Amino acid sequence: MAIGERIKRIRNFRKLTQAQLGEAVGLSDVRIRQYETGNRTPKEDMIQELAKALNCNYRSIYEPSLYAAEDVMYALFKLDEHYNMPLYEVANPKNPTEKHIAVGFDYSLLDDFLNTWKRKKEDLASGKITKEEYFEWKINWPQTCDDCGKREPSKQWRNLYK
Repeated sequence: MAIGERIKRIRNFRKLTQAQLGEAVGLSDVRIRQYETGNRTPKEDMIQELAKALNCNYRSIYEPSLYAAEDVMYALFKLDEHYNMPLYEVANPKNPTEKHIAVGFDYSLLDDFLNTWKRKKEDLASGKITKEEYFEWKINWPQTCDDCGKREPSKQWRNLYK
């Protein structure tokens, strides 16, 4: 997903118009539209301002595009250089005869982060949290992280949509 698509996705989630977002960051709705359509790309300082106005972590807006299989592989290669990632063959829980390759990380903090994410996905699947709450949790992570229930998150993300 391109940067403009991410801006638009979060702006729509926040139920803001392009004019409202532009006003919040000191730009016109035309410039916001140019960002969202990909005709212009905001600079780093503007990304920070947009994230502040959209009440999200700037990494939710600015991140590398990892949607092509080749891009994902290069990202994994780079991560493997740092984390020495083991690869595992695992069964698909929904279809145990189907096998997939999974990666591991030799980094306990990252394992904790992934475990927290897994729990949030399980909470979403079970109906304990809504799609909106899950999205709110993701776009404000790590401020929404609670260390698997061990502490209160520094940013509230639950029950904002009831």
